[in-house]
Amino acid sequence: MNSVELINTTKTYVTKTFGSVIAVDNLNLAIQEGECFSFLGPSGCGKTTTLRMIAGFEDLTEGEIRISGNPVSIPKKKIYIPPEKRGLGMVFQAFAVWPHLTVFENVAFPLHIQKMNKMDLKKKVKEAMKHTSLSGLEETMPAELSGGQMQRIALARAIVTQPKVLLLDEPLSNLDPQLRETMRFELKALQQRFNFTIVFVTHDQSEAMAISDRMLVMDFGRLHQIDTPTNIYYHPANKFVFGFIGLSNFINVNIDNGKVYPQGIDGTQIPWKPPRDLKENTGVLACRPNELTLGAPGSDGGYPCRINKRAFLGDYTDYRVDIGGQEIKVHTGTNLQFKVGDNCTVLFNRALLYSQADEMTDEQREQRKVM
Repeated sequence: MNSVELINTTKTYVTKTFGSVIAVDNLNLAIQEGECFSFLGPSGCGKTTTLRMIAGFEDLTEGEIRISGNPVSIPKKKIYIPPEKRGLGMVFQAFAVWPHLTVFENVAFPLHIQKMNKMDLKKKVKEAMKHTSLSGLEETMPAELSGGQMQRIALARAIVTQPKVLLLDEPLSNLDPQLRETMRFELKALQQRFNFTIVFVTHDQSEAMAISDRMLVMDFGRLHQIDTPTNIYYHPANKFVFGFIGLSNFINVNIDNGKVYPQGIDGTQIPWKPPRDLKENTGVLACRPNELTLGAPGSDGGYPCRINKRAFLGDYTDYRVDIGGQEIKVHTGTNLQFKVGDNCTVLFNRALLYSQADEMTDEQREQRKVM
């Protein structure tokens, strides 16, 4: 059974400044029971709006939302189930911990709302605190705790009701990098122990890839790709997904008789073969810095270039080289040494070709951020 299902879900806002803006555009999605599913995309892409519609904090303009097969939002049929009756747990970016309540009282709050008897309440709170590493802090006030501990309070409060679906809205973004990494593993461990579905919203692609069974990449309210983290990384559906997931280089190219040339320069061919069925004579060659190799000048199968910049970054060295007037990044092991100004060649071990079709502008993206 699907835990969460969105059918032709659309959300439109009407603003004085920008008029009608489609925040979520005809989204269809089925999240499976027990799955960890992430919404990934830049600010203003519609991911948090989608999560808020699932939670019931925002109603739809059109479409349907179902949880465990039951309709919770269908505007056309005037169906709307309020958030507290949807059986969901939720953790926000801001920890939303009540400063005047002890840790125990914070975690117990949802059970008080349900009017649970004291014996069962105490048992459930202690279990939730045990599995979020809060045991022994029952009478502690939030002001005495670290950011990580306060995040654990929010998690414990979300799972204490044993929800079927746990909604997480950028819950790790306020933590330091090391603690964020620790909490990723703890989230997965909690999911496996309690067998709930996780719907996770983040703009951090490494975070999404670390915890997700599947993830969705969206932008400007539209779905670009749904797949496993591995498939999205190695088989991006389009240029936007390629650029958003992992480090990337884009080279505008011309294609002539099966040969690829950087735009703006004649005569020097990029040693990469385009697909045979390609119909366009221009495109964008996409490659990742760690999928390129630097070689000595004149090396077979390489594009001749020169080192513009160099930065030693510990595990690898970041080189910047010029391909037909377009600078790209090349990451190599530290055993390979070139100096700024050295001539070299670049070997394209793997690359993908995308259309040069127009994309949304930065100005349009900034407008959506204020919605």
